[in-house]
Amino acid sequence: MALQEKHILVVDDDTRLRELLQRFLRENGYMVSAAKDADDARELLKHYRFDLLIVDVMMPRESGFEFLAKLRKESLVPVIMLTAMGGVEDRIVGLENGADDYIAKPFDTKELLLRIANILRRMEKDKEKKEKLSLGLCLFDMQTKELQWKQGGTIHLTAVEQNVLMILGEKSGQVFTRERLSELLGAGQSPRSIDVQITRVRKKIERDSKNPRYLQTVRGKGYMLLSD
Repeated sequence: MALQEKHILVVDDDTRLRELLQRFLRENGYMVSAAKDADDARELLKHYRFDLLIVDVMMPRESGFEFLAKLRKESLVPVIMLTAMGGVEDRIVGLENGADDYIAKPFDTKELLLRIANILRRMEKDKEKKEKLSLGLCLFDMQTKELQWKQGGTIHLTAVEQNVLMILGEKSGQVFTRERLSELLGAGQSPRSIDVQITRVRKKIERDSKNPRYLQTVRGKGYMLLSD
């Protein structure tokens, strides 16, 4: 994917640094938006899809760590934490909250560019891997929505079953509640009917549908899909 197609969101309350980063990243081929705080960033996230976020830790009202912790409940977008807090403990907190990288101020702009490029390159590779989900004896093609035996042959899926695998497969390892799945599936699906659909899909992808390895139940929370 061309560099200019990548959209970065800079979240920093320092107006001067925010504007400098916007200009620098644009000069290097990226689309860039900026937010002065966590609330401003969340509003932009409602309307745009970003490929990477650069988030300052020390922000008023809500810190970058707090913003990241909330973001990770609904998004896996890559995040670089940018901060004057360069201690090991602070880096650990950022990484534990789901940061992909951590760079301390003052920083070298060339180093920042390299870190951005490395993360985006890794995301592209991960995306390519996710185009076909390996599920034991089966492969689910995210492009064609086909479920195939690895040794050859296609396994029939209904439209709803295809969408169940698409939704869970796109966010492999993320838990979806019954309510959220029914909302995403639409077409009259209720939280109760989700259990039925999950059971049907399990019978097609699991060796033992009563002891699932791939389409797992997270007690009290919902369902998630794990690939090989």
